[in-house]
Amino acid sequence: MTALGFLYPGHSAEDDYPRIEQLLGSDVRLQLVHTDIGEDAHRVDALREMGSVARLSAGVEELRLSGAEAVVWACTSGSFVYGWEGAHEQVRALARAAGLPASSTSFAFAHAVREVGARRVAIAATYPQDVTDLFAAFLREAGVEVVSSRASGIITAAEVGTWGEGEVLALARAGDHPDADAVLLPDTALHTAAHLPALEKDLSKPVLTANQVTVWEALRLADRKVNAPTLGTLFTKEPIIQV
Repeated sequence: MTALGFLYPGHSAEDDYPRIEQLLGSDVRLQLVHTDIGEDAHRVDALREMGSVARLSAGVEELRLSGAEAVVWACTSGSFVYGWEGAHEQVRALARAAGLPASSTSFAFAHAVREVGARRVAIAATYPQDVTDLFAAFLREAGVEVVSSRASGIITAAEVGTWGEGEVLALARAGDHPDADAVLLPDTALHTAAHLPALEKDLSKPVLTANQVTVWEALRLADRKVNAPTLGTLFTKEPIIQV
């Protein structure tokens, strides 16, 4: 059994995690602890407060007691808003608090882009433009070429959590670019786990979504590979451990 821990802000698309656990079809357990979201706003000051070490540390003990082998801060905007160096420090502080290997969804995207062999990406974001621009800047710091970015201007995670397959597909289509090797949907408040096959079929390229890459990152930290094609191209890369 591989136990993985996630700190998830608030309650928007947390049901993606039991769905992903089921789709993995292996001896992997995903343990979710909810952190205090504070003010629900895709605004830089609110996002920085949401990702503060104090808020993250509050959920660490529960994850440690669950037997988690690694922990991921399951929030993209609440990590990349700190910038490249600040996001590294956030993860280092989380690792020290948890006594476990740690990462965040922002780094998960950077690693997943490399995993699927993408050089150029398009961003299809739910965020306002200024927050979307910070994500693009973070990816560029990671050595990823961002060929386009689309911002939807949604302010709250609560609203994003109400989106269904139609809205998610429309977002991905609107954010795609002919020069992009992959399309990134960077909000963990967005339900995407059930839509990955449809997204990749529709766009004919890898699609990386926040909750998907977050789970993959935790598996990477635990040195696990699981073949789960229903979770997209990211979960069909070799080498494969299939249980």
